Parts: sequence; C-alpha cells; structure tokens
Amino acid sequence: MFLGLLFALAGCGTAPVRPDANKVLPPNWDSDLGPAHEIENIVIARPTNNVAILPALPTNPPPPLRANPAPLVTAESGMISLNRWAAQNGLGAVRVLPLPPTVAYTIKTSHGNFTIRAGSLVAYWDRLEVRLGFPPQLLGDQIFLHTLDLKKVLEPLAHGTAVVTPANRLVVVDPGHGGANTGTRNVVTGRHEKDYTLDWAKRLAPLLEQSGWRVVLTRTNDLPLSLAERVAFAEARHADLFLSLHFNATGDGNQGPTGLETYCLTPSGMPSSLTRGYADDARQVFPNNAYDVDNLRYAVRLQRALLQVNGHNDRGVRHARFLDVLQGHHHPAVLIEAGYLSNPAEAKRIAEPEYRQKLAEAVAKALE
Repeated sequence: MFLGLLFALAGCGTAPVRPDANKVLPPNWDSDLGPAHEIENIVIARPTNNVAILPALPTNPPPPLRANPAPLVTAESGMISLNRWAAQNGLGAVRVLPLPPTVAYTIKTSHGNFTIRAGSLVAYWDRLEVRLGFPPQLLGDQIFLHTLDLKKVLEPLAHGTAVVTPANRLVVVDPGHGGANTGTRNVVTGRHEKDYTLDWAKRLAPLLEQSGWRVVLTRTNDLPLSLAERVAFAEARHADLFLSLHFNATGDGNQGPTGLETYCLTPSGMPSSLTRGYADDARQVFPNNAYDVDNLRYAVRLQRALLQVNGHNDRGVRHARFLDVLQGHHHPAVLIEAGYLSNPAEAKRIAEPEYRQKLAEAVAKALE
C-alpha cells in the first residue's frame, strides 16, 4: 500500500585545476543542475480504483526469478523497461499513480516500494528520497530506467539494506574539517563547523562501542588533517566503515535551504548528483567503487535514522565523485551533511548539545 506523503526537495571528480584541499568552497548544492534536471515536489497518493497497471509488452515474458535475466535493451540506449524488469524478477506489475499534471510509477519489492517519475532524477525508496544518475523516460506506455540506476540503486535496495560485517568490526569516524580548515560558520552563534563535527563524533563514539563497533576518530582535537591523511588513517587501521561528519551551508547568502543529505561515491559510468564545478568524468574508477552497493545501503540506513531527528526534512541520498575523502577507501565510506548552518532556524538547533546528542544516537541506531 502506498502512503500519502509530501516530500520536500532541494550539501559538503577531478577538475583540471583543483582548489586547495583546505580551502572552504562556497557550496551551492544544486547550482549545477540544469533545466533538464529540474526537481519538483512529489506527493505520493494513496492508491485508488483509478490506479492503472502498465500493460506487459506484447511478447512472452521471460520466466520469473531468472538468476541471470537476458538483457532487455540495447547497449546504445542504456534504458530498460521497468515493467519487464519487474516481471522478470518475479515482482508485481508497475503501478501508475495519477499525480496531475504528471504521474508516478511504482513497484513493490519485499524490502520496500520504489517510485519514480519520467524526467526526474528524484526517486523514492520506501518514502526515502534517493537520487538517480539518469532521468527515467516514458516511451509509449512504458517507463524506462537506465541500466546503471537499476544495477546501482534499485537492485541493491530491493535486496535490503543489511551489510555483512566481521565480528571485530572497526569504524573510523571522521569529524570534518579542523585547524585552519574551519568549515562553514553558524549564522546564529558564529561557531565553526569543525567544532560541531568534533562534538558530534565524540558523542557518537561511545554509542557505537555499546553496539559492538570498535571506534577510532581521525581527530580528537582541533587538528588540521588533509583529505588524503584521513583516507590513509582509515586504510592503515583496516577499517570496515568510514564515516565523515559534516554540516552544510550555502555560499550565496541564501539562508533558505535546510535539510539532510547523505553522500556516497558516484558509481563508474553514472553522472554525479553534485559536481560543485568540478569535472565529472564518469569513466573514472576509484578503489571505493568496489563498495558501491554497501555504500548505498549504509547511506540509506543513516539517512532514514537521521530523518527521525530533523523532522523528516529529506534532501536525499546522493552521489558525488569530487569528494576526495571518499575515493580511496578499500571499504564502505559515507559522508553526512546533517543540516544547514546558513539557515538560522536549523543553525540554532545544531548549536544545541541536546540536538547533536540526538544526531549521535540516530547514527548509532542506524549502524546497530
């Protein structure tokens, strides 16, 4: 059953000349999304009697639950009929939800519902916003999804968000910024992002230890660390998970944006959700791309838990390739942007120790 919900939409690659790693870049998270990537609010309505079912293609469908389903599309297009994919994998038909002036398309899996709309990079996994790499296309009466979005987004989530970890698992928690790299500034208190991320990490560490993790922080004081040093720190300790903590801001004086974003490295072949002016070469492959599936699963778990704290102000699970702090890991790695210090109301909440304690508890719960 599909629940009614209004979703709010709207965080911290390699360019030919890269800025200094310690320079605070003015973030404008959606500035690189052109008109073709226009994002709109979606209301997921309750199904009614006029909900349509996409008809099957006029060919004999392959048998359900095939271990290795045959390709459904040519390599030139990269698009696959979601209706045929669902049938081939033993799922129900794609439903069409009338949402004037357009419609949404949704399928149900044993672990949640997946909802998309033609032309939009915003998808919903069980009411949680997840960004796609390519806009779905409506061809005739069929909705088509890019094969990489199926492989790197839908298929992993359709099998659940559980991640297998060793008994003696180690998480490296990375409080963003430090030293002269102060991060952004709280518009209410004037304090810097580096102070809040360190406090958050210190609150998180004992909670994770209680749930069976060994925990190491990349810094325990106002220590300057390069992004490469943070990656090397986790690699040297053979981490099972790297978690980088940040708070967000806009650099254009706009105090409006609020909400939560969780990032993982962009899979090879896909465009990033965010480029921030960096070159976004989809041909690049980084060590952390070997963990695309677990990166996404951790990101979804973290995003869902943290939304319970911030009032469900969801800006989505996203992919970025320019984030050096994620690229070089030989284990899952995720970066959280837990709110906007440029927004007075959200900055005020983040300045409260009680709120940062709730953020720590939510992360610990997600990683239980």
